[in-house]
Amino acid sequence: MKIHQITQILEAWAPLHYAEGFDNVGLLVGNPNDEASGILVTHDCLEEVVDEAIDKDCNLIVCFHPILFKGLKRFTGNSHVVRAVRKAIKNDVAIYAIHTALDNQAYGVSFGLSQSLGLTNTAVLLPKEDTLKKLNFYVPKAQAEHVRNALFAAGAGKLGNYDECSFSSGGEGSFRPSQNSTPYVGKKGERHLEDELQIQMVFQKHLTSQIIEALLSSHPYEEVAYESTSLANPNQNLGMGMIGNLPKSMKPNAFLDFVKKTLGTPSLRHSHLGTNDIARVAVLGGSGSFAIQAAKSKKADAYITADLKYHDFYEGNQSFLLVDAGHYETEQHTKKLILNHLTEKLPNFAILLSEVDTNPIKYL
Repeated sequence: MKIHQITQILEAWAPLHYAEGFDNVGLLVGNPNDEASGILVTHDCLEEVVDEAIDKDCNLIVCFHPILFKGLKRFTGNSHVVRAVRKAIKNDVAIYAIHTALDNQAYGVSFGLSQSLGLTNTAVLLPKEDTLKKLNFYVPKAQAEHVRNALFAAGAGKLGNYDECSFSSGGEGSFRPSQNSTPYVGKKGERHLEDELQIQMVFQKHLTSQIIEALLSSHPYEEVAYESTSLANPNQNLGMGMIGNLPKSMKPNAFLDFVKKTLGTPSLRHSHLGTNDIARVAVLGGSGSFAIQAAKSKKADAYITADLKYHDFYEGNQSFLLVDAGHYETEQHTKKLILNHLTEKLPNFAILLSEVDTNPIKYL
């Protein structure tokens, strides 16, 4: 199997189109046309991980965090980034990073964290905007179902927990084929009236090219009248963080003990400890101070994330508990999510979980 065939599986799950603008995701090192001997899944791609991949005959490393994040002008230094990349190149080991492309998936990083904590009735905390589009086109009534099915198969018509969604209205279309045309119906030089449907469907932005291709290839007309427009609707199945309910409410102290034990972190940082029970919890794996107000507005009793700064903790109050549980600790389950997805899609391929502890933070 070629490396690009494996990365296509990852990108169908976590499209790179939805990664944050500051990020550096995708194939960072290696030739996409090389044959893959095995896959090593890791949280961070350090030099030790590259050594492990070489020892285990895995020439593709799939990591969560990108090893190449900021621009590098020279590879002559001895930083951990340069050491890892030079060794990977020297030994023909490819490196693929998924990072915020997976952060923004409804069943990605924060979903995994919410599952670890046993949250129920979960929803995306910060639904992503400018990711939905609407297709509007006209088709002869007799061929409408054929075209509709082709578009559904291409991914159109999915809205929240529903699929095969569309709206149609009937009318009479008119056109006059020119002498250079090859009309499906009607005669050259004569105006033709046709019983048509106007059909509208919602689709995700990253599918634009394949949706239009499906429309044009399935539509009977030589010239297809259609328009594609952006929607203001936030995408409830795409975005950062999750919010849900604990199976049973807890006192604040008991909740902190539960989080500490569940995530295996030696210590927690938290805001003022109120007296209200904790029942509704928002989470965001990794750095998540930007979503504090979203957690508040959605009536979370507690918000678990990482990398909070001094002044962030002032946002906590009697009814809102802020918990910094550690960057690695809130994302540690992510590599297993990646492993499980690849194993499901490639059940007969060598896919291994790295045994290297890549957490750079140690506790006294």
